[in-house]
Amino acid sequence: MTETGQDRLATLLFSIVVALIGADLLSDAGSGASAGHLGIEAVAAVVASGGSLWFLRRALVDRRGAAAWRARAEELLAGVGQTIEAQLKAWGLSPAEGEVALLLLKGLSFKEIAQVRDTSERTARDQARAVYRKAGVAGRAELSAWFIEDLLPPAG
Repeated sequence: MTETGQDRLATLLFSIVVALIGADLLSDAGSGASAGHLGIEAVAAVVASGGSLWFLRRALVDRRGAAAWRARAEELLAGVGQTIEAQLKAWGLSPAEGEVALLLLKGLSFKEIAQVRDTSERTARDQARAVYRKAGVAGRAELSAWFIEDLLPPAG
């Protein structure tokens, strides 16, 4: 369970405790319980309410943080996509070769590329070889590494 899920569960449990204490308070007040007893239960209800509100606040803050992270990640991924497209054009790839290059980067096999593009597997292989030649790389691993190398921090 995620931390946010745990916060939601804790909020629910604290809310149940508040409801149970509230019901007990009403019952005790109607049966003539002492002021000291009612005071202790009232303090317990306030503490449980505080716990519920604290975990609810944490869950809301986490949700906002996650939404901000997702928005930033989408922005960065869009930039990576644009950068990849620009490099494929700089290598002088045809539209078909550019599509094959993207599918290679996504990890599709030649058979899968052929199915997606409605071509033969041989055509997919030939277009991949043209991509490698124009990019100056030896194969799929070097093609992927060409783009990933600058995204990763230096070793050590």
